[in-house]
Amino acid sequence: MIVSLDEVKKWLRIDFSEDDALLTTLISAAEEYLKNATGITYDSASHLAKLFCMTLIADWYENREMIGKATDQTRPIIQSILTQLTYSYGGDSDESGAV
Repeated sequence: MIVSLDEVKKWLRIDFSEDDALLTTLISAAEEYLKNATGITYDSASHLAKLFCMTLIADWYENREMIGKATDQTRPIIQSILTQLTYSYGGDSDESGAV
């Protein structure tokens, strides 16, 4: 696991539990997204992977509407971190839990 529910709630400044199930789903989805995009299974030792997941989760959580300001575009910071994770840590066992 890259990020915990408590870490995400602190990142989002959430102090209630009504959205815990949603946040847990978003955590799983972000970690799966990262693995599918890079082909690497990261763990909590990678600070960049943690930042990627928390930023992606925040984006998904804060932009849940299906119409309006939500777009299909990825925030530049998310794309930049994903590119770095894909090309910089591609076989470094210190950054990846499974590689």
